[in-house]
Amino acid sequence: MPHFSTRSLERLTSCHPDLQVVFQEVIKDCDCTILEGFRSRKAQNNAYTAGRSKLQFPQSKHNQSPSLAVDVAPYPIDWQDIHGFYYFGGLVLGTALNLYKNGQISHRLRWGGDWDQDHDVRDQSFNDLVHFELYKEA
Repeated sequence: MPHFSTRSLERLTSCHPDLQVVFQEVIKDCDCTILEGFRSRKAQNNAYTAGRSKLQFPQSKHNQSPSLAVDVAPYPIDWQDIHGFYYFGGLVLGTALNLYKNGQISHRLRWGGDWDQDHDVRDQSFNDLVHFELYKEA
């Protein structure tokens, strides 16, 4: 049965409890690794400079404590397997939606592969396929 490494668990604990619930459920069905939860000023600005983020500190949801965003990849990581990232994104979103509808988490989840949440992954101007963040419906 898949389980998180000590490093992944440490990163996950820097995240909002809803994100922790979602990924503790996801790991039961799909091995994955937590790449990043909370991001410091330096780490956020480095991600921005490197083009991995469109936001400077403190605008990212990674910059709040606990973090309202988490970067997670299917494990083992194969950065060339784009289809695997899309599959994983769908699995995570489905898991989160089920938890939300059952009252186990209080936020919906948005994924960096479908920012506008229109279920069309081809219309994105910036893909961040490892990024998942909490939001409240208006």
